[in-house]
Amino acid sequence: MGKLHTLENEQLRIRVSTHGAELVSLMDKGTGREYMWSGDEKYWNRVSPVLFPLVGNYKDHKIVCEGKEYESGQHGFARDMEFALASKMNDELWFVLNSNEETLKKYPYRFSLMIGYRLTGRKVRIMWNVMNHDNRQIYFSIGGHPAFLSPIEGASIEFDVHGPITAGVLEDGLLSDRTKSFALDGGKMTLSYEMFDNDALIFEEQEIRRAKLIDPDGKDVLELLFDSPLLGIWSPVGKRAPFVCIEPWYGRTDRSSFSGDLSEREWGNMLKPSEVFSAHYDVIVS
Repeated sequence: MGKLHTLENEQLRIRVSTHGAELVSLMDKGTGREYMWSGDEKYWNRVSPVLFPLVGNYKDHKIVCEGKEYESGQHGFARDMEFALASKMNDELWFVLNSNEETLKKYPYRFSLMIGYRLTGRKVRIMWNVMNHDNRQIYFSIGGHPAFLSPIEGASIEFDVHGPITAGVLEDGLLSDRTKSFALDGGKMTLSYEMFDNDALIFEEQEIRRAKLIDPDGKDVLELLFDSPLLGIWSPVGKRAPFVCIEPWYGRTDRSSFSGDLSEREWGNMLKPSEVFSAHYDVIVS
């Protein structure tokens, strides 16, 4: 699982594993309430993986870069690798993963990925920095996949848009041409297990920047603030799991019709040599 590192203030305590630099616990110290999924493999053996250098899937799990073919499993490799602790302060943790012989077999670029966590009051800021150490442009995607404990049936997510909102539908892990539209009641989308019968819902070009999780009794649980151009909502298909993932993404899975190379992927990010990509999202506990 990796070594656990803890940050806490008067209100919250978080724990982060060096394995994947993954947030594995977010607890309210006053009530003892845990907000993160446990990682029980009966439903899903992860908690809050960071998806890099791929969000979703490459078509056929392969990508062509500068004429050479590379294979990659879903969501890239960072979530399964050991990070080094880069720095630890009273209110902030940083972890780093550098490219190496293992990563270069799957992804042909030299990089550093830094993942940080900052605790302020009842807010956790999750931060990502990607640095290009190569002598050419690099292309990548990055995203969060945090799973929050919550009943599904009767719960809702409140967005900062009026709706209706439209989600892309997956088929065999790739984005199909089909969509689902959701009417919002006061900005709220009511959750159900059936919503996820085709896997994750992918919202793009919807201008969503806030998502608040509300329990079936109408009580606020937490909210996410983000600037990402895409948002995924997911719970495991057919498992009736007691959690929902609210996922800010900079990138997504390939379309089923895609046939280009890495530089041509939709929503991909590009860095010139020595450039740095920085992004973050906030989780605010109600």
